[in-house]
Amino acid sequence: MAASGIGAEAQQVLINFTTTAADLQLPEEQRQLLVPSDIKRYGLSKILNSESMLDTAQTIPFDFLVNGQFLRTSLEDYLKENGLSFESTITLEYVRSLMPPSYQASFEHEDWVSSVDVLSEKSRAGIWSGNKLVPGQDRVLSASYDGLLRIWNGSGSIIATSPSGSQGGHGASIKTAKFLSSSQIASAGLDRTVRLWKYSEADDHMSGVLKPSLELYGHKASVDAIDVHAPTGRILSAGADGCVGLWTTSKTSAPAAPAELLPGANATKKRKVAASVAPQRGALSLSQYHSSPVSAAVFHPQDASVAYSASQDHTIKTLDLTTSLVVTTLTTAHPLLSLCSIRGMLAAGTSARHITLIDPRVSAAATSVMTLRGHRNMATSISASPENDHSLVSASHDGTCRIWDLRSVRSGTQAEGQGSVSESVYVIERESQKSKKRSAADVPGRGCKVFSVVWDKSLGIVSGGEDKQVQINRGRDLLASV
Repeated sequence: MAASGIGAEAQQVLINFTTTAADLQLPEEQRQLLVPSDIKRYGLSKILNSESMLDTAQTIPFDFLVNGQFLRTSLEDYLKENGLSFESTITLEYVRSLMPPSYQASFEHEDWVSSVDVLSEKSRAGIWSGNKLVPGQDRVLSASYDGLLRIWNGSGSIIATSPSGSQGGHGASIKTAKFLSSSQIASAGLDRTVRLWKYSEADDHMSGVLKPSLELYGHKASVDAIDVHAPTGRILSAGADGCVGLWTTSKTSAPAAPAELLPGANATKKRKVAASVAPQRGALSLSQYHSSPVSAAVFHPQDASVAYSASQDHTIKTLDLTTSLVVTTLTTAHPLLSLCSIRGMLAAGTSARHITLIDPRVSAAATSVMTLRGHRNMATSISASPENDHSLVSASHDGTCRIWDLRSVRSGTQAEGQGSVSESVYVIERESQKSKKRSAADVPGRGCKVFSVVWDKSLGIVSGGEDKQVQINRGRDLLASV
């Protein structure tokens, strides 16, 4: 069939529509049609949404994959670039588009923002909290180099701030923090401790209190990352001492803290040490699995007795938390700085500016499944999309967050090490830098390294960095749906 509105003199190309989306299938007889050779993504999307095709009640923006890559030119340009004739039939796989993220707000801090997390009705911690959350009362948790935790509402007002070190809080910069539930938070940092906090809000939800509830000791260097699993009451920690720790949120079942690591253990009479206001406990297990700092440790998404750790020693290890044994070790080419689970695989950010997708189920000889290229500095944080299994967002010291669509794949060049390569579909810049004039000699992203990013289904893409800002970019409706 021919697409309506095509002039008789227009050069035409035969296309074949296909999709893997069960709710967007076309009848067999409608999948092939002639279209103008100068048509682009928008025109093809209009055809699919038309009454004679999918007849959608609400317009669905589509992208189109040709041999695994998104079509970003006209069909005519694609044919010329690939040395194909106009008599060729082009197979187009149509997929729901990832829409451009829009800037929403920034929350200003007094120091660098090292970590962010979100509590919402649809977040991991929100789901763990049951039905206690009220829609619209989303909360943002930020950790800062000033040693304080802050909880914000969606309007950018601070609901609660943690006590300082002299009042039972962290005694140094905080590197990482996460919600376990609507009433419990975990954090860790340069003071080598993992800490639990009890969180409560006033009836009007305009103010709240963060109260120290447990101090966990064991690491002998900075704790740079944690992961939490509220259903089992467990916390994973990644330390600069090469150790991965497993902790319980229950003070009654936690082991005693190592006496030599407690505050004041080596204090002189002249130096006063602030008294602890919370119980002090030790780790369920703490093992030095790596020969260099551990940058990330995450629970298996379906099995909390299994964990993965990533290190600057170039390795990812699969850990059996029941026996504290290493199950597998996968070696990569570069130091690893971040880690998250997606599509049964692991996405690891590297010091070499790219993100490597690794299947932990395969042998150590075949590690990389795909490489995500585009960042211009180290990839320090990764978060999977809450909507699907083919999108993720990453944060980098290049001053950007990038959104990736794993459905778009091309063959890597020899300089890229060949293999499968994907490129980012959108780049989120720091709003704090857009108004600043920079000379031509300035390095992109200088002065605004992004340290942490999380993608939440309700609130959006939330990131924090060296510009002392928590930045929110709209995530709701970011993924076009029916």
